[in-house]
Amino acid sequence: MDVRAHMSMLFHLDKCIGCHTCSVACKNLWTDRKGAEYMWWNNVETRPGTGYPTGWEDQDHYRGGWEKNWVGIDLKLQSRPKAIANLFYNPALPELDDYYEPFTFRYEDLFNAPEGKHQPTAIPISAVTGDPIDIEAGPNWDDDLSGSPIYASNDPNLEGVSEEVRQQMGEIERVVFNYLPRICNHCLNPACVAACPSGAIYKRGEDGVVLVNEDECRAWRMCISACPYKKVYYNWSTGKSEKCILCFPRMEIGQAPACAHSCVGRIRYMGVLLYDADLIKWAAEGPDEEMFDRQKEIILDPFDPAVIKAAKENGIDDGWIDSAQQSPVYKFVKVWNMAVPLHAEYRTLAMMFYIPPLSPVVSTIEEGLVRLDIAREQIDFELFNSLEKARLPIQYLANLFSGGNEEVIEKILRKMLAVRIYKRRESVEGIIDDATLAMVESADTTPEEIEAIYRLSTLPTIAERFVYPPYHREMAAEAIYGDPLARKGDVGLGYIMPPERGP
Repeated sequence: MDVRAHMSMLFHLDKCIGCHTCSVACKNLWTDRKGAEYMWWNNVETRPGTGYPTGWEDQDHYRGGWEKNWVGIDLKLQSRPKAIANLFYNPALPELDDYYEPFTFRYEDLFNAPEGKHQPTAIPISAVTGDPIDIEAGPNWDDDLSGSPIYASNDPNLEGVSEEVRQQMGEIERVVFNYLPRICNHCLNPACVAACPSGAIYKRGEDGVVLVNEDECRAWRMCISACPYKKVYYNWSTGKSEKCILCFPRMEIGQAPACAHSCVGRIRYMGVLLYDADLIKWAAEGPDEEMFDRQKEIILDPFDPAVIKAAKENGIDDGWIDSAQQSPVYKFVKVWNMAVPLHAEYRTLAMMFYIPPLSPVVSTIEEGLVRLDIAREQIDFELFNSLEKARLPIQYLANLFSGGNEEVIEKILRKMLAVRIYKRRESVEGIIDDATLAMVESADTTPEEIEAIYRLSTLPTIAERFVYPPYHREMAAEAIYGDPLARKGDVGLGYIMPPERGP
């Protein structure tokens, strides 16, 4: 048993309001630079939709992630011999149009425009060329346009959803969508690391953060193609690849990443997971529908004496073990079985997890007629007993999160509904009847567990949402940067040695 530690983030999609505050916070801190205008290390997508970059889930085109073969798994992008052949030609790269041409506005026109009949406007200009452009796309161009024939209908996760259900999802009276925040998943089996010919991308041993050594990067850009989530970007100014660094400078001093710290809906949680590195190969080679179950097997119980002993033998100190025991991510993923990774079938073993959204319920249908006069509790129980009628189809959520395994998603939604119904009965009616207790039992939970889930979902303190271990970087930081107090208050991305184009 090779016990290691990993910092992971959890997204509670039932609470995301789609405000994009996380995206703007990350943008202002890390990618407000020349060559990074189009980069959104954190972005929020409207689903159903095509995402950012457009159609990033189409792996037949982009060739991201891993695939099973007769020897185990291999990169979908290329084999080792093919990597040499394609070293100077990578056909699976997204183009700028798949993102969008970054733009700004010529604000001086507001002040310098000659006198005329019309109000002067600041026309959009390209941030790349400086020429005027017509804006045709953006990082969430299809924001809130669920059900549209242009975006939602082209979502690949709708595969397997019947045409009748698709039409219902698109009806203006029942239009349904949810928000999907995305950052780099800092995977246990990262395809970007495996695809890099120069070895510039690596995974930190102490916390699992995947980083790019820009001194070693030679701009082969195989990492961009190999990442199935398209969370590695190319800086056209420096000629280097860049990606989300999970705000590790902030985590090392006990602060939450910028996206998590700024989250208005408080949907993000951070914590340590202990995992068995010896099982990574076994987990990555499983069938699509078993990928998540195998990934959960990798995650270890931080209270197990055998795990604690093996962790200490691997150099993991008591502070990290204690943080793993208090980790909210561990509770949601392994204890309560409520969170799943994004597209488990990509076999990268993503270490960012999601609690699926619970479909909104505003009406029910009886003999083709929509009724709004039915008690809320009756609607809840009806949905609990027939989740296949939910607004957001289980098949769609399963395609998005669990490799098509609908049973995984159904169990999560039942537990979420049990929490909602139980707490509503308790707070509104003041009593818990036998029907509610039977429903709780059928959801494979208990009143005690429901209270714990409710407490951590709705009333957590910031210390309960973000549990950080002691990094012990004091001496290392002083040796590299000199006196730490001399840089107190510095923000943004700076360089000791600015990146330059390689030979």
